[in-house]
Formats: sequence, structure tokens, C-alpha cells
Amino acid sequence: MKFSTLSIAAVLVFLSACSQPKEVNIYSARHYETDQALYSDFTEETGIKVNLIEGSSDELIERIKSEGVNSPADILVTVDAGRIWRAEEAGILSSIDSEILNDRIPASLRHPNGLWYGISKRVRAIVINPENVEDPESLTYEDLATEDWKGRVCIRSSNNIYNQSLMASIIESNGVEAAEAWATGIVNNMARDPQGGDRDQIRAVAAGVCDAAIVNHYYLAMMLTGDEENQEIAKSVQLVFPNQSEAGRGAHVNISVAGVLKDASNRENAIKFMEYLTNETSQSYLTVDNNEYPVNEDAAWNPILQGFGEFKADEMNVSALGRNNPEAIRIMDRAGWK
Repeated sequence: MKFSTLSIAAVLVFLSACSQPKEVNIYSARHYETDQALYSDFTEETGIKVNLIEGSSDELIERIKSEGVNSPADILVTVDAGRIWRAEEAGILSSIDSEILNDRIPASLRHPNGLWYGISKRVRAIVINPENVEDPESLTYEDLATEDWKGRVCIRSSNNIYNQSLMASIIESNGVEAAEAWATGIVNNMARDPQGGDRDQIRAVAAGVCDAAIVNHYYLAMMLTGDEENQEIAKSVQLVFPNQSEAGRGAHVNISVAGVLKDASNRENAIKFMEYLTNETSQSYLTVDNNEYPVNEDAAWNPILQGFGEFKADEMNVSALGRNNPEAIRIMDRAGWK
């Protein structure tokens, strides 16, 4: 039997495709048990094995850089748009174009050129003592920097990426001069020097140390589902979504985010996994137990978030959070934000 050159080439292509490992290598800074279930379901559905390396965002970015073209990493998963910007600046990400991702994820939550895509949302909200704050529904981030709030604000340190990204959003929305005035006002209004994490700020509001604290929403949600002591603390405060007026920009939104690596050896599998992350079922894995908001607007919120209520979100493209990060840090330093 004779084979044409064309048929031999087709057979070789088929054999080559069959020899490729059905796997995807994920470097992830997310550390949730529910993510493990997500990986298992992806493998069961597609036959593609998930290999996972975990670490902090900065550690993983440095590892990928040092591994260079020999890096096995196909996907980087991190938390906060400011951190994925560091990967973007390091030149380790690759642009992808997926109709599925573009359809499921709002434009504000993905890189304009497809370098990364948001996979879940978190809101940097304000927790208040409801007994000491009048008209909380009209509260804005900007209000907390005014004279009325002297000695009444608790917040984490300036080296916290969540605060840096909030500052970056204020730069984008209000300009550098206004952002610096805001940072100075916040420093002047601190009830104490920055200390602890977001849950510590919530505890401080409950204890009467301050009347308001800027925190990621899910920390309060976790306390509401925690032990009896944490539940009592969480129930004594109120979550407020800032800047909700008709003219307001809305509450500051940040993301957990994923991007395909420039030297990914399993690029097609990586894109399949990215698309899988954004279907309604996967969004439940990613968000319901972790008290985050889904990026896919067709996915359901968990009951705790439903209890927080609907809110208006800032629709600026979150790529600004990384782009403005260096300026945000300089402003916070000049303001004396410890």
C-alpha cells in the first residue's frame, strides 16, 4: 500500500498530538480548599491533569522569571490586579484571545490586550459602627479624609497591596493631586497607627477604637460564618459600599486573576482551563465558599453576600490599579502613611 506525502504528514501530526501530555501546570497564589475540588472536576471533565505549585504572588513571579524558557508554568493565578501588573511588567505573560472569556468577563475586569482575566471579585468596602455614623448609605472614601473623621479611622499599613490598589483607583478617578490630599487626610484621621490585617480593623471598630475601617468585604463575611465570638463582633458592625450616589464612581473592585505564561508548553490546555474557570459551576467553586463575587454575572452570589445587598461597582478597568501602583506608593510615603 502506498501513502501520499500528504497522508504521511497528517499521520505524523496526529501522532505528535497524541504524544503531547494532557496536563496544565498552574502556579497559584490562591490557597483555598474549594480550588482543589475545581481542579479535580476539570480533570474529570477534560482528561487534562492539573499540576499545582503554590506560593505567594511575588515568589511565583520571581520563580517564573528565574526559570525562564524552561519554566513548566502554563498559568499564573494571583490575587489583586496590582500583583498581576508585576507579572505583566516582568514580561512573562502572553496575550490570548478567547470569545468565551470576552463574553463572560466584563471588559473592566480583564486586560485590554488579553494578558490576564479576572476570575473573581472582591470589594474594598467600609465597615462602620452604626451607632456613631449618620447616613451611612451616602458615605464615600473621600469622606473619611475630611475633618469630620478626625481620629475615627482604622486602616492597614501602606505596604498592603489592597490599600495600594485603592490608592491607585483614587489616582485614576480623581487625579494625583486629589489622591495625595486624600492620603494625607486619612493619615491625619487615623485613630491609631496602622496595625494588623483587615479582621483586626473590624475588631477595632467593634471595640470602639474607631468608627470606620476600610476592609475587603469577605473578611466580614468570614467572621459572620466563624465561631460565636467572631459572629458577635461581625454583627455589631455594618458593611457600607461607598460612593453609591448617582454621580458616584461606585465601590472599588479588585480581582483574583489568571494569565497564560509566555513560555507555556500547554497553551491550549491553559486556555481551556481559563475558560472553565468562568462557567457558572466553576464560579460557584471559586466564590461561594470563599465569599467572593463572581465575574460571570450569570453566576449566583452566596447567601452572606446577598445579605450585604446590591451595590454599584466602580467600572474603571482594573489594569489602572497596576499601572498606578508606583505612584500610589510614592503618595502614601509622602503622606507619612506607615
